[in-house]
Amino acid sequence: MNFHPPAPPRHSKPLGPLRFVLTMARNPLAIWGERAFSEPVIKTEWLGVPTVIISDPAAIRHVMVENAKNYGMQPLRQRVLRPILRDGLLTAEGELWRRARKSLAPIFSPRNTSPLATVMLERSLQFADRLEAHAGEVVDIAEQMTLLTFDILQETLFSGDIAGDPQEFASAVGSLLKTMGRVDPMDVLDAPAYLPRFTRVMGQRSLGYFRKLIAATIERRQALMTRSPEAAPRDLLTLLLEAEGLSRAEVEDNIITFIGAGHETTARALGWALYLLSQAPEARARLEAEFDAHDFADAEPYEWTEKLPMTRAVFEESMRLYPPAPSLNRQALGDDRVGSVMIPRGATVLVMPWILHRHAKLWDRPDEFVPGRFLPGARESIERYQYLPFGAGPRVCIGQYFAMQEGVVALASLCRKLRFEYAGDAPPQPVQKITVQPEGGLRMRVVRR
Repeated sequence: MNFHPPAPPRHSKPLGPLRFVLTMARNPLAIWGERAFSEPVIKTEWLGVPTVIISDPAAIRHVMVENAKNYGMQPLRQRVLRPILRDGLLTAEGELWRRARKSLAPIFSPRNTSPLATVMLERSLQFADRLEAHAGEVVDIAEQMTLLTFDILQETLFSGDIAGDPQEFASAVGSLLKTMGRVDPMDVLDAPAYLPRFTRVMGQRSLGYFRKLIAATIERRQALMTRSPEAAPRDLLTLLLEAEGLSRAEVEDNIITFIGAGHETTARALGWALYLLSQAPEARARLEAEFDAHDFADAEPYEWTEKLPMTRAVFEESMRLYPPAPSLNRQALGDDRVGSVMIPRGATVLVMPWILHRHAKLWDRPDEFVPGRFLPGARESIERYQYLPFGAGPRVCIGQYFAMQEGVVALASLCRKLRFEYAGDAPPQPVQKITVQPEGGLRMRVVRR
């Protein structure tokens, strides 16, 4: 029998205003009712603003691609993310975004990211060895995956040349996302920006430390590039500093964006994948059989996404059930229409991977863990706009190739020699902050295969 992963219960009727605000502030994933997971387009209203939730692939293509110029960033999303990311690629708009996207796109091309797979492999294998030393012990695998992806990030982004202690840095990332990356009730009520968001006050200290650390790291690299250009490593930081059209402040903002949108999202996907495997022995056995039959010396690690189809399928199914970016929020700049539904100017338009990926009209057994749906032969039947772990259209995730490569390499490195058994007292509950996180972590026992 296939495993039904935990998710917030769905409401049979709309939440009242007070309950909606409180639920939204605690966990936005918990506001949705059964209707959202069965209808292609829903039109509702909040505080007098029309809101359209779209789960129809053709309508998504229209909004996100064909008429993308008509849709800007939704204000609530910006109020949550801009204090952290400022003018990073996720929050920049207009000409600033177009210029930054043009400058950054070549950095994340396969030509530049494929060689980084070797670094990802080295760090993942070293991390697996460290975890193996704790065989028989229970660890928080969500925290461990944060440490692993930070280890990979600091090597691929900074070549390890970072101004600060890695453990302290990782702790600051966790604190920052916990306090700054959540919806405040004042945001939900559309309160003026000058009113304080008390849920994020504690994060200001982490954010200040974080930006100071990034600034010091940039200064150190710039000094090296000036003093001895040939000695500067050809990592993502050097490529960023060499890119034309980016100011120093934009480089800093985008580094923080890469950490929040790259390091954190991959960490969450890996943690959920290990949890899902712990509850699905048949899938885990098939994954291990793939490892045992594969000659890892026969392929470069950047080829593993193609050479290890079951590993990739597990990672993709993990992102279906627990999409790292669970909502894509837009605001209509002008009147539009999707099917028979009118979208007036100023309307909020939501494309929700959390809903889309579990929609009853789009998926067979949508609430079950079925990695086989992403294997060759089945993967081709999935419509382009029904599975959006990296978004879609002009603002599709610039680092998706990097993330898929990192996820497959890390998952294979860990599961070739280790198993992870869930040791929590109750199933982990997903909660939406910037990413979909397991509330309270993922307590798992490390076991040698």
